[in-house]
Amino acid sequence: MRNIFIIAILLLSTVPAYARASLDKGAGNPEYTVRTLSAASRASSLSLPAAKSTEINADTMAASHDADTIAPAAASAPAVTAESADTTGNGKQQKKRTSYWHRLFKGNEDHTFDKKLDISFVLSPSYTREASFGIGGLASGLYRLDRTDSIMKPSDVTIMGNVSVSGLYVIAVGGNNYFKGNRSRLSYEVAFANQPLRFWGIDYASCAENPPIDYTRRRVMVDIQYLYRIVDRLLLGVRSEISYVNIKKIDDPAYLQGQAMSYTFTGIGLSLQYDSRDFIPNPQKGIYAMAEVTAYPRFLGTYDKTRMRTTLIFDTYHRLWESGILATDIYGRFNGKNTPWILREQLGGSTRMRGYYAGRYIDNNILSCQAELRQRIYKRIGCTVWGGCGTVFPSFGEFNWKNILPTYGVGLRWEFKHRVNIRIDYGFGKNSSGFIFNINEAF
Repeated sequence: MRNIFIIAILLLSTVPAYARASLDKGAGNPEYTVRTLSAASRASSLSLPAAKSTEINADTMAASHDADTIAPAAASAPAVTAESADTTGNGKQQKKRTSYWHRLFKGNEDHTFDKKLDISFVLSPSYTREASFGIGGLASGLYRLDRTDSIMKPSDVTIMGNVSVSGLYVIAVGGNNYFKGNRSRLSYEVAFANQPLRFWGIDYASCAENPPIDYTRRRVMVDIQYLYRIVDRLLLGVRSEISYVNIKKIDDPAYLQGQAMSYTFTGIGLSLQYDSRDFIPNPQKGIYAMAEVTAYPRFLGTYDKTRMRTTLIFDTYHRLWESGILATDIYGRFNGKNTPWILREQLGGSTRMRGYYAGRYIDNNILSCQAELRQRIYKRIGCTVWGGCGTVFPSFGEFNWKNILPTYGVGLRWEFKHRVNIRIDYGFGKNSSGFIFNINEAF
């Protein structure tokens, strides 16, 4: 409980800098969630602000509401010397200080119509059991390509970085860019990470039996998706992913079952989506359904043959009462048998199956579901409670109902920017629990 109070105090005083989209710290493929950029947690997730989640600010830059530009607090007002000090100068300084605190505590106002880029910054110390002590920084911004277009949804961009004494360092950029009339959307994620991690194996059976070992993974990735609205809320798009993953050191290479320690892979996908969400980082109403097929050609990677992956998502958002939102999520991702370990699905992280270390269980396929109640408590403070279940499995013919794992937990929310939340979740699973620090909602 002491850790919970410490974290609550840290949130209200410094507003922690952990983004949603996040780069999950597991042995499989990370989820990004600017979808979101997330920081390390006991659930061991660092993520990019999410398209869902990307999934992603708290401290704001010091700037008056009338200003067209935003400057750091230290530079928001000119220095006053003995020679230059006067009543007018002191008045301007006081006005800007007042503006800073106004933006800090009332930053949930929408400034995208009067500012080219409404940006906020935060720098905060961090601690997790896996990454030890560190420091994280985050810059998140909202903008509109056409500030005269009231129909266009606000676009978002997040830049995050984190370093720790354990050797962790991550830098990531992600966002969603809406074009005129919301006819199309460009989503992007770029990340580099060096992560000391824990590892149990590359299939469910091994993960359930093996003790954890330590390894260090380095990853560079670029993920770009372009969607075009073909009719009403139906979108068709293409996606491209390029990644390089290398295990620098591992306590027991036998855990890889003879597979390579380094992979380069390129994915090319086709996506069909139905999206009626009102705002991607924090939906309050609507439906999101997605079916995506991605090919990983042999000639564009270092694996033995062309691989295929299918992803299915169905999310709903419904207002139950004033400031009360019920969100549901059904998720599945499926690969063929004998998929290289780096392309396999990992259970746990900052978005789904919270409470499990990202990569605690790994296998070819994953299925999960969850429901979350989101409630505003007072002004910019809110809370959540969720429950769900999920599992990973080698194939549908080998699916075992006994391997379904539970997830449940509670969370605290701080709306530091209009419709953009910093979240602290504490999740529970089977013989597992942990904190999650992130930006934007989990889904």
